[in-house]
Amino acid sequence: QVQLVASGGGSVQAGGSLRLSCVASGLIYSSYCMAWFRQPPGKEREGDAGIDSDGNTNYQDSVKGRFTISKDNGKNTLYLQMNSLKPEDNAIYYCAAREKLLGARGNRYCDTTYTDWGQGTKVTVSS
Repeated sequence: QVQLVASGGGSVQAGGSLRLSCVASGLIYSSYCMAWFRQPPGKEREGDAGIDSDGNTNYQDSVKGRFTISKDNGKNTLYLQMNSLKPEDNAIYYCAAREKLLGARGNRYCDTTYTDWGQGTKVTVSS
């Protein structure tokens, strides 16, 4: 059973930084896709950044150049380094994981769907 435990949220002023962590258990990093999502108050959850087992990353446009997703396989931990935070980054942040999908040619790949979720950690950015 996959378990994800997120931490690192808090309150910062605009322009500040935070690093979120997500400790994972019950999964094999080489077979999993992982990501960070956010859910702003009153809005739908949306993806911020993803990383596959090879370390390839992708970001939504609003966080490119400010956020960095990374993982430490030895510590079973996913990170999201958030710099130059803005008030619009206020949200509950969730880490997510899923086993890689199997393509028609036998290849394994990640898409934007996730099956396992952490409990969320709150980020508050004041102007």
